[in-house]
Amino acid sequence: MANLLSIITFMPLVAAAIMALFLRGEDEAAQMNAKWLALIATTATFLVSLFVLFMFDPADTGFQFVEEGAWILGLRYKMGVDGISVLFVMLTTFLMPVTILACWNVTHRVKEYMIAFLVLETLMLGVFMALDLVLFYLFFEAGLIPMFLIIGIWGGKERIYAAFKFFLYTFLGSVLMLVAMVAMYVDAGTTDMVALMEHEFASETLSLLGFQVIGGLQTLLFLAFFVSFAVKMPMWPVHTWLPDAHVQAPTAGSVILAAILLKMGGYGFLRFSLPMFPIGADLLTPLVLWLSVIAIVYTSLVAMAQEDMKKLIAYSSVAHMGYVTAGIFAANQQGVDGAIFQMLSHGFISGALFLCVGVIYDRMHTREIDAYGGLVMRMPRYALVFMFFTLANVGLPGTSGFVGEFLTLVGMFRADTVIATIATSGVILSAGYALWLYRRVVMGDLIREGLRAISDMNAREKLIFAPLVAMTLLLGVYPSLVTDIIGPSVEALLSQYHAALPAAEVVRAGH
Repeated sequence: MANLLSIITFMPLVAAAIMALFLRGEDEAAQMNAKWLALIATTATFLVSLFVLFMFDPADTGFQFVEEGAWILGLRYKMGVDGISVLFVMLTTFLMPVTILACWNVTHRVKEYMIAFLVLETLMLGVFMALDLVLFYLFFEAGLIPMFLIIGIWGGKERIYAAFKFFLYTFLGSVLMLVAMVAMYVDAGTTDMVALMEHEFASETLSLLGFQVIGGLQTLLFLAFFVSFAVKMPMWPVHTWLPDAHVQAPTAGSVILAAILLKMGGYGFLRFSLPMFPIGADLLTPLVLWLSVIAIVYTSLVAMAQEDMKKLIAYSSVAHMGYVTAGIFAANQQGVDGAIFQMLSHGFISGALFLCVGVIYDRMHTREIDAYGGLVMRMPRYALVFMFFTLANVGLPGTSGFVGEFLTLVGMFRADTVIATIATSGVILSAGYALWLYRRVVMGDLIREGLRAISDMNAREKLIFAPLVAMTLLLGVYPSLVTDIIGPSVEALLSQYHAALPAAEVVRAGH
């Protein structure tokens, strides 16, 4: 099918345009029309994206379904997917209908709310499909705008502060990436990402502001991209915007933020840092590994001290992203496979955990852990679902969370046994804060009067969780569904990366 990727990318945007032009009014009928149009558009996008998955050839390590054409100002429009990006496209299209269903109780400016999510879906899909530097940057940065509005308009009491903190952190981090992209174009003469992966950027030591930069241009480019992607992940110590954004964002905003937007940082490391700047990446790998392991331990300990459910899960996300960055920069098959698997798994599990918070927040309008207790007495089905995703987040064997953590730890152990040993403590810490949260919210006696009339999940809420439970179990017992697709592309990436490492040894030997 011609232009399949463009159809998938821009279908939500077309639906948003139809909604903006033709839907009028704020009455209940108009609100339902907006919700149904958004649900139909996102579901149709997911169904069309299945064609890409079914026709994708994992044995082909190059980019497939490539679309290329002229663009404004002489720039090129180029889209494509490989074994690394195709599953992130599927994750996005799979979660969006679930997210729209989670918005069903929204009554304030519903049309604008749905438009924001539809535009955001187009921009997120564009990030994972773009094969041109400028196109990638436009999608990457434009995604800030709808999420900024989602937090700032439909968020909590401190939504303005959280929205601006989110925007400024991620935008300022990306300024360096833009400067680096200009330098890449000047050096290579192209913005084609496929060509840039084959281009060898200079690695000779250069002097900058009186300092000797080992690895030269490669190190500088790596650092510029690293700052942007580290903020997006987010990595310690540039993670502080995430808890505030999660706490203030509406439930659906938190789901998309945790499940998809954070993954853009990890995807960027795989698409840019390792293949384009291998010498810079190798020289700075020890730094990245130590930052990752600090994130795992430190944010797990911080999570234990939280009294807000959303903030606890947000810090948990930072810790889990620490496994991702450590797996990527372990630069071996198990580590990178595990990092990608962890990102996909985290999309289902963290999204489900924020939805779990949303279920009881809709009923009680508080996220304070101390406001709950004994919910199993009134909400047994909810207690079961919350237990399932709590254990999946801990890494229970048989769930996707176990596979991702196990593979990344194996990859880390092969790269650095000290790092792997410290990181393993994060598994114990995650069990501590996750089970502590579950015990205080769900178990015990129902002693608070306000909880005595609380109702269990309704049919819509059960429908929301069903696909997330199914995917978490399916990937937990049959992980080759993912590894068979990503494996050849990861192997090709690592072969290219390791082929450049002798040059890194020469750079080190010169100093």
